[in-house]
Amino acid sequence: MAASMLRLPLRLSSRNMGIMTRNAGLKTSNIPRTTQSRTAVSTPSGAILPKPEKTPFGLIRMTLVVVPFLYVGNLISKNFAALLEEHDIFVPEDDDDDD
Repeated sequence: MAASMLRLPLRLSSRNMGIMTRNAGLKTSNIPRTTQSRTAVSTPSGAILPKPEKTPFGLIRMTLVVVPFLYVGNLISKNFAALLEEHDIFVPEDDDDDD
């Protein structure tokens, strides 16, 4: 299975070799030379895309979302731990610290 997964890119590249080769008529060796295209910055026709929109205060917004949810998760876990101790389902023992 792993060997077939490793051969898959080779099969795909050999199918598209005619499209992706550079100077196909002048090539004398059997080493495939492919052109690389990054679709994140260019269109399929080769045009460069405009810069993406930058979100101002991205770090501050992320902090304003993450911190309250961490705090709420902390409160839920503390209350649930207290509930487990109250009903004697889980009670930590004091003699666990044998340093």
